[in-house]
Amino acid sequence: MRLNRTRRSLLPRILLGLVAAFVLIQLVPYGRAHSNPPVTATPAWSDPDTRALFARACADCHSHATVWPWYSNVAPVSWLLTRHVEEGRSKFNASVPGFGREAREAAEQVESGRMPDRSYLPLHPEARLSAAERTQLSEGLALTFGRDEDRGEQDGN
Repeated sequence: MRLNRTRRSLLPRILLGLVAAFVLIQLVPYGRAHSNPPVTATPAWSDPDTRALFARACADCHSHATVWPWYSNVAPVSWLLTRHVEEGRSKFNASVPGFGREAREAAEQVESGRMPDRSYLPLHPEARLSAAERTQLSEGLALTFGRDEDRGEQDGN
């Protein structure tokens, strides 16, 4: 009998502690500086469909056209989203000259199913690609940015 009473009195304390922790993490400044720097380059897209598929499934993390939803201001989700965008832009960014060190790998990432990232899809169902869309986007990205094997042929290797 005493054990049940102890558990009951412990539950409100645990819930209060969780609420307090949630409120306190909102004070951490990381994850709220949502910037979309100016676009300084635009790819010569292979076709309008590739551009549209890229905008739908890739642009939030791989361009300066990120759409920051309301929950991007709520920690800890804001931390995750900011990290994804920073990482995505650092690897491949369709809004800067040169497009990033992994632009040539973009088609392979889409084709293999590694992109869009699985953690992105639950809150962005519009980014889910059918098999046909995945193939179309992969081929369009390869035409727009080239493939890694194209680099070897151009370098004479």
